[in-house]
Amino acid sequence: MTLDEIAYNLLNLVRGGRSNMDEHISLDQIKFNVKHYRAMFIRRDHAKNGFTSRHVEQDLGCVRLKAVDASKCCNLNTECAIYRTVKPIPKTIRYNFEEAISHVGDVTGIGTIPMVSSNTIQWLPFDKYTKGKMKAYMIADFLYIYNAEGIETINIRGVFEDPQEVSKFDECEAGGCYDDSKNPFPISMDMLSLINSGIISGELQLLSGSFSDTENDRMQDPKTVRGAAPPKQ
Repeated sequence: MTLDEIAYNLLNLVRGGRSNMDEHISLDQIKFNVKHYRAMFIRRDHAKNGFTSRHVEQDLGCVRLKAVDASKCCNLNTECAIYRTVKPIPKTIRYNFEEAISHVGDVTGIGTIPMVSSNTIQWLPFDKYTKGKMKAYMIADFLYIYNAEGIETINIRGVFEDPQEVSKFDECEAGGCYDDSKNPFPISMDMLSLINSGIISGELQLLSGSFSDTENDRMQDPKTVRGAAPPKQ
């Protein structure tokens, strides 16, 4: 099911299937609330069950890396090259005590690069058994690879707040930009039922009770009294 289908279904539910071209409830606002509830329910489900469904996970494809100086100051170079992603990684859903990045590895999607905390990197050269292994860590919205040894691309999968942001990483010719009307929205049907209930009883209930501006005077129409509008003064 696409995001457009989810949004139109919610609008039809609140309007009893009688929506029209002059509808004052914005579909973009409905889509925003769908993404908000999706993030909230996925986080709750993971906190309760410790499980992430593949139906909510997204693949960033081939993510390019580049060599940068380790210094965080533009005018101070350390002459120590490290590898990080060219593009910032989309914001992930907030899990308890961990990033919602489910996989970092080679371009086959099988080989794994372990994720570690950035403050442990300084101690890795002293590790007797794994000091020569690659490690992945996050600083701000960029992902870095320790001991990258000149690799140019990696693969990343995760559960992201805004599924549309993932399309910026699709560099395959057969890919293309994310389309709300064509691409499946990463959500399971059972969780979609919870989203519908939450939005209809919350945000949409407030929006459906507001009055439209049919007189085009930039003001809400006056409330009707017994089916008729009050006389104008």
